[in-house]
Amino acid sequence: MSQSDAAGVPAEVAAMLARANRLGSDPTVTNYGGGNTACKVETTHAATGEPVTLLYVKGSGGDLGTLQLKGLAVMELDRLRGLDARYRGQEHEDEMVGFFPWCIYGPGGAAPSIDTPMHGLVDRVHTDHLHPDSVIALASSADGERLTAECYGGRVAWIPWVRPGWELGRMHRDLLEANPELEGVVLGGHGLTCWGNTSDEAEERAFRLIREAGELIQRTGRPDPLGAVREDRRALPEAERRARAAALVPLLRRAASMDIRTVGHYNDSEIVLDFLSREALDRLVPLGTSCPDHFLRTKVRPMLLDTAPDAPMEQVEARLGELHAEYREEYQAYYERHAGPDSPPMRGADPAIILVPGIGMFSFGRNKQTARVTGEFYVNAINVMHGAEAISTYQPVPEAEKFRVEYWQLEEDKLKRMPKPKPLAGRVALVTGGASGIGRATCFALASQGACVVVADLDLAGAEAMAKELGGPDVAVAVEMNVADEDAIAAGVAAGALAFGGLDLIVNNAGLSKSAALEETTAQLWDLQHNVMPRGSFLVSRETARLMRAQGLGGDIVYIVSKNAIAAGPKNIAYSSAKADQAHQVRLLAAELGEDGIRVNGINPDGVVRGSGIFSGGWGADRAKVYGVKEEELGSYYAQRTLLKKEILPEHVAEAVLALTTGSLEVTTGLLVPVDGGVPMGFVR
Repeated sequence: MSQSDAAGVPAEVAAMLARANRLGSDPTVTNYGGGNTACKVETTHAATGEPVTLLYVKGSGGDLGTLQLKGLAVMELDRLRGLDARYRGQEHEDEMVGFFPWCIYGPGGAAPSIDTPMHGLVDRVHTDHLHPDSVIALASSADGERLTAECYGGRVAWIPWVRPGWELGRMHRDLLEANPELEGVVLGGHGLTCWGNTSDEAEERAFRLIREAGELIQRTGRPDPLGAVREDRRALPEAERRARAAALVPLLRRAASMDIRTVGHYNDSEIVLDFLSREALDRLVPLGTSCPDHFLRTKVRPMLLDTAPDAPMEQVEARLGELHAEYREEYQAYYERHAGPDSPPMRGADPAIILVPGIGMFSFGRNKQTARVTGEFYVNAINVMHGAEAISTYQPVPEAEKFRVEYWQLEEDKLKRMPKPKPLAGRVALVTGGASGIGRATCFALASQGACVVVADLDLAGAEAMAKELGGPDVAVAVEMNVADEDAIAAGVAAGALAFGGLDLIVNNAGLSKSAALEETTAQLWDLQHNVMPRGSFLVSRETARLMRAQGLGGDIVYIVSKNAIAAGPKNIAYSSAKADQAHQVRLLAAELGEDGIRVNGINPDGVVRGSGIFSGGWGADRAKVYGVKEEELGSYYAQRTLLKKEILPEHVAEAVLALTTGSLEVTTGLLVPVDGGVPMGFVR
């Protein structure tokens, strides 16, 4: 019986999980969410008390790099292998997946993946299926079988392309039974399977076989396999390249979001820029990717924007429109060429990868993680193409086979099991003054509903801490932004758009307040507040409206105004006038931007004391003095003068932002929403 550690996890399983995490930590060994590991454990059946061998295998959709016990499917090995008697041949092999649940051991656990037979039928304790760039370079070469034999000298077998499933598992079993000394199998167009009777043996073998493939390519491959660098596609200098990317990204996102709104990711790494500069680019890009995990993410091929890196933007936009139309027509034709009466419906004809020579690669997905990982998969594909072209000719899986995987009913079923997207999924928000108070609460609220968030604040350290708290770069990024500075706004908007592919939802929240009687209100005090609030929000709205118009996806602009925009209070002329200006901007911009599908609304809070950066910065002490109460009692004082007698918190304002932007009020624009507990003098009239 297998020994267990203190936590009750079988030692073989603990070793396998640690191995999986190491294998999954390097994207050149196996990509995010790809590959699988497994082990077999002898134990006592909890229900029968009889000996039983269990198969622990990575569940469907899991990631090796972060795999934990809960991500494993646990199956009774004899029952799984017994399904071989039910197998009716390749044309029926999908039905085998329906039998997997009847082989599950105990409650809980992940759903078994399509690669489960590969692990179950191989008679070794530990098995790994990986997608290493160097091995896929062999597997995707026109001479793949010969190169595999040359590389491994018969220690590793070759299986031509076969879609994952029961048949592929049988092939592994038969090869190993015929040659018990076999160390692994190279799968044509796909990847590597290897095994061992201990976890250490399996891991050593996996890394060694991967290393040997890389050494073969390095030793025998020709230099510059992708051809010479084209001078008209050399990368622009970094600052110029990034500025150009920020200008391009809203146009590219529009092309990637005609069917489904997407979020973007930008990659201008050396490997990407070099690939985009080479002569072979135009020949290789239409061939697409090879490994199933690659083309499931990247689609059958990327779209190549073939304009010069510094071409006039009008020319680029026109050419992009032509290429996008061609891409959609070609994808529709691809679907129609291969779809049968039982095929799932077409999921969308927009590109997931857009390549721009001299600038970089833009990848798109339903959320930031998906967009980023999609780009990572294409980097894997670049490595594969480079290796295959060095030692042979790149020859990916045939188009018909790509379709069989992309529109596989099992993949469709997996997509249907995914959680329903949150209301703001696919949308990118920018919140000024986002590091504290109302801005902080708003950032949390938007992220909780699926939005990506750009935390813009004068306090960069505070914004960075906030972005980290929200979940890091797949959820939020920080930008330093002084809303009184036009250049700072342009730079912050560009950085935010480049981080997530664009912007959809702007919250003009940045503000400050210093109260004073009329005679004590200096021009400097007046200018300070007007520069930050009405002028700052105008500049932010102008810059972001340009971007949203270029995207063509509509959007939202929300102003955090104040009850003071309407109600007249004592000794507060500068702040209240600034807020009145913002309130009218809401109406003016709603009238102007409505034809672009951009809705503009505002919120009039009052008395938000707790957690407020404005009140803690001296405003609270000033207002407490005006009203003759202690500063710590100011929130309660404000609450008592309202109809509802409730203190207003930053979270109440954030909830109003959600009400205006999550679809409940989709035909509302030009509205000012009171969030003040009911202050009659602040009623909109």
